[in-house]
Formats: sequence, structure tokens, C-alpha cells
Amino acid sequence: MSTHDPSPIGVIAGAGRFPLMVVDGAKHAGHRVVVVGLRGLADPELRAHADVFHWAGLAGLGRWIRLFSATGVRRAIMAGYVHKSVMYGRFRLLKLLPDWTSFKLWFIQLRDKRNDAVLSAVADALQMRGITLQNATEYCAEALAPEGHLAGPPPSASQRGDMDFGWRIAKELGRLDIGQAVAVKETEIIAVEAIEGTDRMIERAGGLCKRGGWTLVKVAKPNQDMRFDIPTVGPDTIRNLRSAGAKAMVVEAGKTVIIDRDTMIAAARDCGITIIAVSPH
Repeated sequence: MSTHDPSPIGVIAGAGRFPLMVVDGAKHAGHRVVVVGLRGLADPELRAHADVFHWAGLAGLGRWIRLFSATGVRRAIMAGYVHKSVMYGRFRLLKLLPDWTSFKLWFIQLRDKRNDAVLSAVADALQMRGITLQNATEYCAEALAPEGHLAGPPPSASQRGDMDFGWRIAKELGRLDIGQAVAVKETEIIAVEAIEGTDRMIERAGGLCKRGGWTLVKVAKPNQDMRFDIPTVGPDTIRNLRSAGAKAMVVEAGKTVIIDRDTMIAAARDCGITIIAVSPH
């Protein structure tokens, strides 16, 4: 975007450092940034980076809309992760306290509660109130994984076989909107990501494959909507892989956000984990 564009940008911030990257990128492009931080998830540090900051509940879609409308926001970005498992916990209504807009969407309007269906419905609800959800990487495209061998030793022939095999399985999971990642060893699927998220899947894979040496394959969906649910990895991913005995990670170039790339690559080199970013094939 042009630095002469004065229009404010809204950010709906979940957990992790990606929202900070989006906010800083939008400010660098010359925008005022209005952040709605999801309570219990967003980093409080965002308050110091945003021009306007408000806390809101995860199930506070109506409040998000009111806050953006009151500050002139007509374009917004979703950034950061939300573990969907919180939507299925005990006493969820008491914990989430959904406003009427969220209640209608989740319990009345939605028949399919997979990620794409939920997030597309949220985007539609925002659009109906004049707020357009944008590509989440618009202000930090440099965070997308470049193609190539990024860290660690060259993969063995066995690892390359696992990478190719895992890629096909992970893409099919993405097509079905189940998850983004699989753990593979010797062309056997050890674990599949669902609503628990990649970090917990990595932990589970480590428990199931005590010998280690497995490969994580994390990809975008075949028709990835770049407005939300973009695959993301970072230094924490490497620490978790190391703890779980993994030896390699494959991500999709141009469709995967890398948080703190230099730190992540250095961590992978230090513990001998191979990282390769592959273009769609």
C-alpha cells in the first residue's frame, strides 16, 4: 500500500508474534492501526505498537465490528492463532460469553464448523458491515518462506521419500479442511493435525515415535485463502521438534509464514534439524 494512504487498518489479533509483525508492517506503510486483541490470546505488547487498542472476547464478533466501525476501519486483517479446541471445552458458553452476533453465527447459521467455513462466515459478517478482510501477509510479505534448503544437513534419501509422501497426505488433509500438518517416518503417518494445532500434534508424534528421526510436513490448503489460517512456523516449532525427536521439517514456500526467521534457522542448525521450503507441486 502507498505510504500516502491514510486509511486505518484493523487487526484482529490472536496468539503469537505474527500480529506484531502485521501491525508494525502496516504502520511502516503509513497506516493508523486499530487492534482488537482477543482476550487471553493476544500479546499485551500490541498495546504499545497500535494507535488504538481494545480487548475483546474470542466470541465477540459484534464488538469487533462496533470497535472498527467507531474508528473508521474499513479494511482488517486476522493475525495470530486460536486453538479451536477452546470452542469445545466444558462450560464453553460461560467461558466464551458469546455476543448475539457470534451466537447466531456459531449455533444457528453454521452447519459446517471446519476452519474455512467458520472463518469465511466471519469474513462475510464483517463484509456485511462494510469491513473487508484482507490478505494477512499484505504488510509483511517478507515473512513468507523462500524456496530452498533453509537449514540443517541435506536430507537423506529416506527423508526425501517421507517428504514427498507426507506432502501428498497433508495436501489431501488441507483439501478436506482437517489440518495442515502430518508427522511421517518411513512412509508411515505417525500423527495428523486436527483442532489441537501443530505444537500439540508434534508432542503427540514424539510420544508415538520414541526412536525419533521423523519428519514434519506442513502445507497450505490447495486453495488456501490467504486472509486466514495461514501455516506458520517459528523458533518455538523448532524447540518442539527437537523435544519430540524430529529431524526434518518441510513447509510450503510462498504460503508459510516464518516468525523470526533468522532465529528459527539458527536454532535448527544448532540442533541438526533440516528445514526445506518447497513450492507447490
